[in-house]
Amino acid sequence: MIVHLRPAFAMLLLFTLLTGLALPVALTGIAGVVFPFQAGGSLVWRDGKIIGSALIGQNFAREGYFRPRPSATTAADPADDSKTVPAPYRADSSNASNLGPTSKALIERVQADIATAGPAPVPADALTTSASGLDPHISPQAALRQVARIAAARGVAEDRVRELVTHHTEAPLLGFIGMPRVNVLALNLALDTAAPR
Repeated sequence: MIVHLRPAFAMLLLFTLLTGLALPVALTGIAGVVFPFQAGGSLVWRDGKIIGSALIGQNFAREGYFRPRPSATTAADPADDSKTVPAPYRADSSNASNLGPTSKALIERVQADIATAGPAPVPADALTTSASGLDPHISPQAALRQVARIAAARGVAEDRVRELVTHHTEAPLLGFIGMPRVNVLALNLALDTAAPR
């Protein structure tokens, strides 16, 4: 019996070391050399400080900034550990809301978002959360709907803000995968540079 188990355990150990240790270390090293920005978490720096990641949305709630799509991430309620409270864009609790179409909480949230989104038609991503709750992008339509509010808050011409949206609109991957999109963090950083508050 040992004669048959010894080769099996040797192969298990060999492939554990090979695929569980050597291969990940080698691929991480190669990625760090070939794609250092992506391998490092796509971190965005400003004035020597990390201010976010290009891959994870942030909750820009102050006036004068583009707002991301809604986020469904939550955190434990400080008053009651058995409940949760909204905690937008918490990377450590990535999830969808799992609220159904008849959920009172979902209906109330969407109605509130419609009230602040302006006249119809409202782009779907201005009302719906992403599956992860962390999507850093919005559609160009959702960004353009915010131009008047931002221009008024910053005291700049709407054309200048609209130009920033156009400049920061990313094309679909390879020209056909996905939809055009705008990274909210990149757009807000460009807005701070072009039209400081």
